[in-house]
Amino acid sequence: MSTPKSLKNWVGFVARKLPHLSKPQAKVLAMWSFGMAMVQSCGLTTVAAFLANLLETKENTMRQRLREWYWGKKDKTGKCRQELDVTQSFVPLLQWILSLWQDTENKQLFLAMDATTLGQRFTVLAKACFVSRLCDSGSLENCGSYC
Repeated sequence: MSTPKSLKNWVGFVARKLPHLSKPQAKVLAMWSFGMAMVQSCGLTTVAAFLANLLETKENTMRQRLREWYWGKKDKTGKCRQELDVTQSFVPLLQWILSLWQDTENKQLFLAMDATTLGQRFTVLAKACFVSRLCDSGSLENCGSYC
């Protein structure tokens, strides 16, 4: 399986920005996010198909790898499987976002969270941050920055 340079670079970048993740966790997260950005979709089947084609592997193998990334430890196959503790990701993600600011003067950061339950099986916790800055006139201007 030959990995394109752009994906290799992204895997390394994600691993550096989220050092608490194991190498396999960082790699699969990077593959997920790279695939979503490239196909402009977050659908498992779409992303798995794209990555399988890109990495010259079977689509079902890629789908399983992506699915196991967010499964609990007891639901994964293999001996060395780890469960991802998403609470450990918040600080590194926020540090990553803040590192993208060139000038932190007169900027404000707004955090938003929403928990949506889909039946009794699945709960989605969405976190977002919005970046705004004060204009020269002193009024709050939404810069359209969303992370």
